Amino acid sequence: MNKKIIWLLALCLLGTAVQAQSAKRERKKNLVVKEWNTKAGSTTPYLDNVVTYDELGRKVEEIEYASYGQKHRVTYEYNGTDTKCVRQVEYDDKNHATRVKKFEYNDDGTRKAQYNYKPNGKLESTKTFEYSYK
Repeated sequence: MNKKIIWLLALCLLGTAVQAQSAKRERKKNLVVKEWNTKAGSTTPYLDNVVTYDELGRKVEEIEYASYGQKHRVTYEYNGTDTKCVRQVEYDDKNHATRVKKFEYNDDGTRKAQYNYKPNGKLESTKTFEYSYK
């Protein structure tokens, strides 16, 4: 009996978490977030960061700025309507690709592996993820 109650409680909590995540993504559909900074003693704000989301609420681009312009840019790619990023490309201040990351996921949605490539396609390193519960 206790196992059934715990199981039902777990399902309810999971459902609530999924609804919250879905609502959060819903609010981000086609959203562009611009962060502005103002230095102490100045009244002139400057653009610091811009994050762009697609029609499904997924982050597709993030640009960090410096006083001279773009400092760093990252693009995110997805398979179809999936919410898990499968490819991420990092760019420098001259908008040249500096690193490409590809991701694999476990059946439960957790990250399984990350592959880091140079812009020419050569594999630079691999990161694997291990999950354990106490």
